[in-house]
Amino acid sequence: MDRSEMVETTSCQNPINKDSGVEITCFSDVLDETPVHFQIMRFNKQIYAWIGCSSAKLGHLHAAGPTRPNNTVSVTSILGGTSDNTGVGIARRLVLRTGLNIILACNLPKSNPLLEIGAEKKLLEKLTSLGYTKPRSNNLPQ
Repeated sequence: MDRSEMVETTSCQNPINKDSGVEITCFSDVLDETPVHFQIMRFNKQIYAWIGCSSAKLGHLHAAGPTRPNNTVSVTSILGGTSDNTGVGIARRLVLRTGLNIILACNLPKSNPLLEIGAEKKLLEKLTSLGYTKPRSNNLPQ
């Protein structure tokens, strides 16, 4: 697969049930010469995302959400240890960009930070193209 080639799994593009409001999107890309796979499940007020490579294991599972009253983000590890924080930063930044609760399963190698950065960028691009992110205000940094 060419580095710039993105493979969409069309069988997972449409909502499962229009009444339930659940939308599932799956896609793959090659980042840093490694195939990376993504699955996004959009619920009413939250997003579940899975990022993985090499296997279809769940990996570390993180939950993140906006915290009141001062609009900060709280993140916790549900599965996996605190020693491997791959995915914690991604979950936190996704909450800031979407304003929604995020459940993120991340099965990426801890030894490749460039892969994690590239995976976050691709996931955010896809969330933006699907219309799941908040519009950026002019005074926020890009």
